[in-house]
Amino acid sequence: MLRTNLVVPRGLRAHFLGFVAVTAAVAFTTDIAEARHYRHSHAARHHRAESSEASYGPPFSEIIVDANSGATLSSNNPDASRHPASLTKIMTLYLLFERLDAGKIKLDSELPVSKHASEQDPTKLGLLPGQTIRVEDAIKGLVTRSANDAAVVIAEAIGGSEEDFAKLMTRKAHALGMSHTTYVNASGLPDDEQVTTARDQATLGRAIQDRFPRYYRYFSTVSFNFRGHSIANHNHLLGSVEGVDGIKTGYTRSSGFNLVTSIRRGNRHLVGVVMGGHSAGSRDAIMRNLLAENLDKGATRRTVAAITEHNSSEPSVEVASDEDAASTSASPSAAPAPAAAPYAPASISPAAQRSAAVASLMSQARADASSLRSEARSEQPRTEPAPLTSGVIQTQPIAAIPGSSEPMKPVRVKTVQIKAGQLRVASAGPAQPAPPVTSAISPRAGVAETSNAVVAKADAARTDLPAQPPGHGTGNGILGVLPASSVPASATSQTLAYAEPSPQPVTSPAKPEAVHTGWIVQVGALESESEARRRIEAARDHAHGLLNKADPFTETVVAKGDRTLYRARFAGLGRDQAEAVCRALKRSDISCMTVRN
Repeated sequence: MLRTNLVVPRGLRAHFLGFVAVTAAVAFTTDIAEARHYRHSHAARHHRAESSEASYGPPFSEIIVDANSGATLSSNNPDASRHPASLTKIMTLYLLFERLDAGKIKLDSELPVSKHASEQDPTKLGLLPGQTIRVEDAIKGLVTRSANDAAVVIAEAIGGSEEDFAKLMTRKAHALGMSHTTYVNASGLPDDEQVTTARDQATLGRAIQDRFPRYYRYFSTVSFNFRGHSIANHNHLLGSVEGVDGIKTGYTRSSGFNLVTSIRRGNRHLVGVVMGGHSAGSRDAIMRNLLAENLDKGATRRTVAAITEHNSSEPSVEVASDEDAASTSASPSAAPAPAAAPYAPASISPAAQRSAAVASLMSQARADASSLRSEARSEQPRTEPAPLTSGVIQTQPIAAIPGSSEPMKPVRVKTVQIKAGQLRVASAGPAQPAPPVTSAISPRAGVAETSNAVVAKADAARTDLPAQPPGHGTGNGILGVLPASSVPASATSQTLAYAEPSPQPVTSPAKPEAVHTGWIVQVGALESESEARRRIEAARDHAHGLLNKADPFTETVVAKGDRTLYRARFAGLGRDQAEAVCRALKRSDISCMTVRN
């Protein structure tokens, strides 16, 4: 009995130990399987992530331009079509700066927020319909957070609608020479038709600095506070690379990671563009390397002209020939001038002689005009639009030669007035002074004095003219008239309608205006001459010696409403000198514009 009781517990213990062993084995096997499954799934996810990143290859472009010389120091597909993404906002701000510079908008102006603007995709400032935002806050929102809602607010304030504003952006791009750029929105949100190139973006990056140095400084904003929130700049090269002062980042899936950067170190200035980076970090690293590799290649002195806007709608017209210009400058009622003759024989009628004399004068005028224009063309390049500046550009009408797009140049010609009244032959006395030299043939009411109509009228009125003196028309004297000393005394009472103008009231000649050569720098248009002179002195003080050899002067103009203004100007500068002066003055908040003399 005792033995039976002892056997049973031993059997139970054996079963229990077996159960424990089986359970442990099952648990161990399960852990191994789960571990293997976890490692497999994690490796698969990691592989998929790596494959996705490796397969993402947006088209890449880059260019580094020396802003001092305009030379391209490095490039890779710079003219290939790319999507700008938020680089679009550089042009949005360019048009806004243009309005600020013209005084049409102020930094503290409040811009209304529309429903369309508030519905833009992130990133944005979270503006709500019916709210307003200050212009300065909108600028900083675009520069730092790249706020799409603020971009549309600006577009609607300037263009009325985002669509119309995009047309203004495209037109401005083409005027700046960005011929491969098209904009369809103000923010850079994805659109297949919104395209640009790395070279075009480098052009825009240089142009916005040259024209708006005062407002370009916003691109160096590292962070700003907006309605209680601190917003940091997406451009991580600011503050981390010495000399970088802006300007803009951008990203969409189709464009990749884009960046336009400006760096000034010492006297060197480079503008770089990278488009199609795989990530923000790789894009920034590429830009750092490009700047480091090319900085020493940059010029230390500014030699390239500022990027100017060109109006493509204006056709290029060559200068008309001298004969065409001379004939079209006459009154529409004037008949073509007869061919000039070397002399007028005595047998020719008085009317024909007078016509020949007038034709000779016109021929000499055309020859003088041709000579002066030829000299001007040999000394100066073809007129180009003046560089754009941050001052308010005043559009003024320019008198142009008919058939020409070049400004009118003074032409020295001799003027003769033909009248039907009695005129006296020069008496036998001291030689008379030559007719006054003027810049144009004097017009008269009715018909032109050089026309056949006037000659015919004079001939009809003088049918009783006596015969001309012997030897008349030999070429001696003025207009083929014999010297006064050789005219018989009996002929001194003769009246010749073509020999000398009728006596006119003697007036003192006008004092010639001072001639100002070279490029002109204008620093203001003031209400009084004393204010203009004070502005000249202030500009000279802030130009750091650049105006020491310039020729200061004031010029009086009549503005709208019969207001008299006094322009404060400097002359005698070269083009590069004038542009350097304006850049220096704008940094001191003195308005400035350059004018080609």
